[in-house]
Amino acid sequence: MTKQPSELVLLAEAGRLLASVFDMLDRTSLAGLSTLQVNDMVERFIVQDLKARPASKGQYGYGFVLNASVNDVVCHGVPSATAVLKEGDIVNFDITLEKNGFIADSSKTYLVGQVKPAARRLVLAAYEALWKGIRMVRPGAQLGDVGWAIERYAKQSGYSVVREFCGHGIGREMHEEPQVLHYGKPGTGLLLREGMVFTIEPMFNKGRRSVRTEADGWTVVTTDGSLSAQFEHTVAVTASGFSVLTLRSDEVGSRASRQIRTL
Repeated sequence: MTKQPSELVLLAEAGRLLASVFDMLDRTSLAGLSTLQVNDMVERFIVQDLKARPASKGQYGYGFVLNASVNDVVCHGVPSATAVLKEGDIVNFDITLEKNGFIADSSKTYLVGQVKPAARRLVLAAYEALWKGIRMVRPGAQLGDVGWAIERYAKQSGYSVVREFCGHGIGREMHEEPQVLHYGKPGTGLLLREGMVFTIEPMFNKGRRSVRTEADGWTVVTTDGSLSAQFEHTVAVTASGFSVLTLRSDEVGSRASRQIRTL
């Protein structure tokens, strides 16, 4: 479960490369693009520019390099030529990347053009909740502390946390132990140790937390049609706390309110 120093170096490199994929998307005007066009753009960038492998493609029979979850899609949205992003949408891109045998996983929710204030508030809250959870990570803490911090912030902000999906250990495999719940009680759950690596990826719904999976077997939506937002990072437990392996350039030295870039 814990990684050796040499493995952490390789995981950090995969994380750095994955962060550069989101930096590329930050420079892209999304309005008018289909989610399939974004998928293809990301695949070219990972394969041709980064000389890496898009780890999601082929995993569990999935045929694309990313999930594109628009508006009421909670997660696992399938890229489509007919799903064209328009002004006012919010869209989460969940991307994995493998380099030298190790995988990093991250996601970011984008605002497309001018969105309604309620949508912006939801996205900002989901982002801040991610960091509430990350800041709990240190040797001797427990996974329940992470989930508690996220759920507490959701309740304070007036949102619900999806419980059907969770973070996970990651390394040579995309999904490893442990499971990282986004709800819980402090002082419970797995004890964190230096060298552990896992994702934290809370999903916030504007309405009820209940979800359903559509007929394609992948796309998960809110049952009440409300908006959903998610952010995700790959995090390592260090001797003094944590290291965010997928930290993006727009996050260095900035607070959460500066991260939601209007596209």
